[in-house]
Amino acid sequence: MEEESRHEIERLQQMIDESQKIVFFGGAGVSTESGIPDFRSADGLYQQNYKYTPEQVVSHSFFVRNPEAFYEFYKEKMMFLEAEPNPAHEKLAQLEYVGKLTAVITQNIDGLHQKAGSEQVLELHGSIHRNYCQKCGKFYDAATVKEAEGIPRCICGGIIKPDVVLYEEGLDSSVIRRAIRAISEADMLIIGGTSLVVYPAAGFIDYFHGKHLVVINKSETAKTVRAELAISAPIGEVLGAIHVSGE
Repeated sequence: MEEESRHEIERLQQMIDESQKIVFFGGAGVSTESGIPDFRSADGLYQQNYKYTPEQVVSHSFFVRNPEAFYEFYKEKMMFLEAEPNPAHEKLAQLEYVGKLTAVITQNIDGLHQKAGSEQVLELHGSIHRNYCQKCGKFYDAATVKEAEGIPRCICGGIIKPDVVLYEEGLDSSVIRRAIRAISEADMLIIGGTSLVVYPAAGFIDYFHGKHLVVINKSETAKTVRAELAISAPIGEVLGAIHVSGE
């Protein structure tokens, strides 16, 4: 590890050690080390075969109009059921277990934070693991949806829809309230794997009035939020190097 990286991780360790109410806010970059690509990176690949962009496909109106094409993309590019948590997910779960981390706020839909053991997870964009029939409301798990031929249908005949926030759909207001509350009560906020360009995520940071603001990301996020510490390295590598006292 380079001297600069070692120094940054030492500073991060010191901040974590002196904090009692840490909140983690993460995006797609948290799961890339688990082999889950940001679906936007499917752009070129997808447009070679189709006339739609990923953003168009995962919109509410597209789902209603063309559920077959929606599910073809969704199952292949957004459902990674074999993925396992990486050291970032695992370390955050440990921080929660010892009582230092109060919430994980995530833009991801893969459920890897829960798979790693985190319980206080606020999923801004929903989860691939919750699916409901639009007609009768019956619940279906992710495997049922992934393995279905074409459009997944309920035993009642209705189309099953994932509990994932599509473009043109609003975020769950109770999840937003809980996220804002967690951030406003935190003494440390770690932002990881997100450029914070997706609304309303960027606005959430305004509610942070704690002591330490850290960004672990490869983009310009740190400048945008005026972070105290910015580490430009893979998040699993960075958090994996942190020692959690009380483990």
